[in-house]
Amino acid sequence: MSEVTYDAILVVSFGGPEKPDDVMPFLQNVLEGKNVPQERMLEVAKHYYQFGGRSPINEQNRRLIAALENELAEDGPRLPIYWGNRNWHPMLIETMGRMKADGVKRALAFVTSAYSSYSSCRQYRENIAGASEAGRTGCGQDTRLPQPSGLCGGCN
Repeated sequence: MSEVTYDAILVVSFGGPEKPDDVMPFLQNVLEGKNVPQERMLEVAKHYYQFGGRSPINEQNRRLIAALENELAEDGPRLPIYWGNRNWHPMLIETMGRMKADGVKRALAFVTSAYSSYSSCRQYRENIAGASEAGRTGCGQDTRLPQPSGLCGGCN
């Protein structure tokens, strides 16, 4: 079996608002195409406003990426790390466009979700494939790596 090589790492996440003005556009992205009453969306928005309109997920991703960059700088491989979110900036499709412009051909995607379900696993793969089909990147090949037991086990 030949060794699989990658030229970048892509951290893929849900995304979240970073300030109060982001909350409603973020929720509109999350709920696009879903039959959710406006009143329910406003109720969810109140939860974000209670925390200053900021979700912790983007900062957590920044810390994860910084730690990974440090680890790769020390022990390699030396790969660029890209970050794209499904629902808020940096948006996945824009990130994948930047990857294409940078010449990335084969990226290893790391999805930050810890649960095995359509929304938290398979949908991310569909998002990546959709961005690839839209011509945003040449990273269209789906290579599945063995998953540790219990992580994304239902994501086939």
